[in-house]
Amino acid sequence: MKTSTDRMLTRIKSIYLYIKQRGTVTTNELVEEFGITQRTIQRDLNVLEYNKLVERPTRGKWSVTKKKTRVS
Repeated sequence: MKTSTDRMLTRIKSIYLYIKQRGTVTTNELVEEFGITQRTIQRDLNVLEYNKLVERPTRGKWSVTKKKTRVS
């Protein structure tokens, strides 16, 4: 069984890849796509933003930054 940290990291990675694939997405799109609460999505986006992987070009919309990443 995965630990809660493993589940969180897997979810954050999935969110990042989803945003990267779509270009720009709204917070509500992420809530609907991943079936989790807006608060959880916001916490995950805060982690990605803190690590400079996503940015908020306008309120409620998210896109990936140009920071190089290697996804494994």
